[in-house]
Amino acid sequence: MQDVIMLGGMVVVAVTMIMYSLIGGRKDATDIVRRRSAGLAKEADPKAIQEKARKRASQSVWEKAAPLLSRPVMPKNAEEQSTLRSKLARAGFRKDSAPTLFLASKTVLAVVGGGLAAMYGLNVEAEMAMIAGYVAFGLGAGFMAPNLWLNMSIGKRAESIRNGLPDSLDLMVVGVEAGLGLDAALLRVSDEMANVYPALAEEFQIATVETQMGVTRSEALMKMADRSAVEEMKALVATISQAEKLGTSVAKALRTQAESLRVKRRQKAEERAQKTAVKLLIPLVLFIFPTIFIVLAGPAALHLMETFDSGALSN
Repeated sequence: MQDVIMLGGMVVVAVTMIMYSLIGGRKDATDIVRRRSAGLAKEADPKAIQEKARKRASQSVWEKAAPLLSRPVMPKNAEEQSTLRSKLARAGFRKDSAPTLFLASKTVLAVVGGGLAAMYGLNVEAEMAMIAGYVAFGLGAGFMAPNLWLNMSIGKRAESIRNGLPDSLDLMVVGVEAGLGLDAALLRVSDEMANVYPALAEEFQIATVETQMGVTRSEALMKMADRSAVEEMKALVATISQAEKLGTSVAKALRTQAESLRVKRRQKAEERAQKTAVKLLIPLVLFIFPTIFIVLAGPAALHLMETFDSGALSN
């Protein structure tokens, strides 16, 4: 009973501290908004206010609560915020609310993990120290789970981009040799590959739009390589930039790069095929071999046991 009371007191203190931090941050934000509103009330645009109110009304409950839930874990400096946005962009999440929703999910999952761990500790009637350890583990696991999911999403998207590069480069070569410019070829390839490799098509579309907005082609391609986080994409961008600087044929450079990427993709497939035999040893040794041994040697072992028992009785 005392352990339950102590645990309840700890939960109340933790909830009070979290609510205090949230309410305090909300008051600070309210003061800032009130000061800004006082200075810009005369210059406010009624249409902008209505549009903002309409967008807020269309938001879900989760999107409305996310700013409050993400405030305790929000990065304090601009560098960390930029790093988080870059990681989310590599996973394909580019909305302005993506960092807020991601950080809010960390807070929610941490609380849920700690609560489930506390319930488990109380259910098994563990000691207070064990329950505190369970809660700490649940909080940490829930807090780190979104990071694991984000890294898996980045890896999966990068693999999709890597697999789609050879086919996309083949189409790009056809378009360039047919007379299209590099930007037009990128746009056409993105349209053709939208259903097969959507991640790669999205990157090509973003690079094309940035070029149309005034960004230099080399800079737009470098940004695309940084967003994709794929070494093959960086090599492709470097090849295109060198071909443009030296005045060589872009189509030949793209064809050579496509052949190189296709060879790498085939080599990776062969490497995975070679690893299959080694990976199969684990289930063979742990599950299949013992079963075969029991089926083959079991009847003989039983027969030997019966023989020995009958010999012992006869003696």
